[in-house]
Amino acid sequence: MAQKSNLDLVNECDNFPYQLQEPEKFKAVWNDSYGFYLEGCEACLGYMTSAVAKKFPLDRHWKLDEQNKRLTFQPQHENGARINDFDERNQILAEYLQSIRQQHIFGVLDGWRNELYPIYGPGRELLLSMERSATPLFGVVTYGVHMTGYVETKEGMKLWTPRRALTKQTYPGMMDNTVAGGLSTGEKPFDCLIRECEEEASLPEDLVRNAQPCGTLTYFYVRDSNAGGEVGLFQPECQYIYDLKMPSDAIPKPGDDEAIDFQLLTVEEVKKALAEGRFKPNCAHLLLEFFVRHGVVTAENEPDYIEIVSRFHRRLEFPTP
Repeated sequence: MAQKSNLDLVNECDNFPYQLQEPEKFKAVWNDSYGFYLEGCEACLGYMTSAVAKKFPLDRHWKLDEQNKRLTFQPQHENGARINDFDERNQILAEYLQSIRQQHIFGVLDGWRNELYPIYGPGRELLLSMERSATPLFGVVTYGVHMTGYVETKEGMKLWTPRRALTKQTYPGMMDNTVAGGLSTGEKPFDCLIRECEEEASLPEDLVRNAQPCGTLTYFYVRDSNAGGEVGLFQPECQYIYDLKMPSDAIPKPGDDEAIDFQLLTVEEVKKALAEGRFKPNCAHLLLEFFVRHGVVTAENEPDYIEIVSRFHRRLEFPTP
């Protein structure tokens, strides 16, 4: 098996082409992309491929502009008046997505989650709440929390790493960060972390409250077959990062059906698993960021250090909170 470099891992996660570095790739993707818009908001909220955009059934709430390459959600009353009420337009969106799910138009909706994700406007205002499984269709920014739990031992630092359940809709059987989860509409990052730690790893709140916030990780992912559903969907993401130094007697255990088990691995064992491509792409990206902050990956031992570090904070092209 070919070993992956750290830069390979970064490129697998942050793989939407950069305009300056990859002009031909960027041009090809850009020429085949549509923007997703909400009527009344001038900002582009996400990107989608032309094939996806043209597949959406159109009614009075939707407009496809092939000349300007835009799909616009325009919730309106029967008389054509625009609907500005937040809850009312989200109800229309929810019913529409449920309808196309039942018609089996997009495979990605087979992974329906009954979770709502927020979509923001240019003034940081909350514009929409969208079913989680639908967000890659529209290429909107999604948000989550990722925590790395580690233990200081006589043999050095060790990291708690779960293996994803084989029944997971996305990346089954791959390795993860200690705890990770998506941020629902109205949920604050640290509250999300506490909830996910209890659900996924059976970690008590009083322990998790010692977790240290370490900023964010942003990237622009183009989904592959392991992500489930259609290949090539756009997924820009922002992850809120936390570290938790854990006592030796704190042992995470699966609290739901998300993980098979948790393994306490040495740094070298984690690095080996990374090189073998056993981690979910964004989890590998995050672990590299963790290793940089903790002095495991340095300018002295990583030839692509500057490039790798610069890719931890991609500037996303869409409104964020």
